Amino acid sequence: MAPNEPADRTSPYADDPELHHVDARTLRGLAHPLRIRLLNALREFGPATASGLADRLGESSGATSYHLRQLAAYGFVEDDPERGKGRERWWKAAHTGTVFGAAADFTHHADPEVRGAIGVVLHEVATTHAQELNTWLGTMHEWPDEWQRAMDISDFKLRLTPELALELVGKLHEVMSSYRGRVPDDTEGAGVVRTHLHMFPRSTD
Repeated sequence: MAPNEPADRTSPYADDPELHHVDARTLRGLAHPLRIRLLNALREFGPATASGLADRLGESSGATSYHLRQLAAYGFVEDDPERGKGRERWWKAAHTGTVFGAAADFTHHADPEVRGAIGVVLHEVATTHAQELNTWLGTMHEWPDEWQRAMDISDFKLRLTPELALELVGKLHEVMSSYRGRVPDDTEGAGVVRTHLHMFPRSTD
């Protein structure tokens, strides 16, 4: 998803109307691999019809149409009446990104359906991240040298408390947010950059 901000950091995302803040109810509406792919496609490539999305994703138009209606029922997508003509129905993403609460809000939820839903969503996000990175590695030779020098694949090992880990991710999110809107769309040589942030503890046994 683009972007996905899986955290309860109230800054800098709390008051951003362009972000959809997911709760236990709306999480159920998103927890399907095709729905996540549809939402990602609308956010990345812009408005489309169910048949257009079916062609892009290799799915049937019946399946994309059904799941688009489900996404609309939970507020993730909406009609784009400026493009729709006659019986042709166009869809667009209702927000530019999605913000999840703290994972524990869902993994410890009393409703088992909610606990299962967060697992579906997070695993699909992780799969998407891996696919995007592998696509870049397979095509990076096609990009100018400047972009190849600017890419980064790093990992770090730190000893932290949960409180410090939360603080660190919050600061990293603030840095990312500070770069939004700095480059106009028509800037020569600019491109859309995807940054994945993964933070998780590991056993030392």
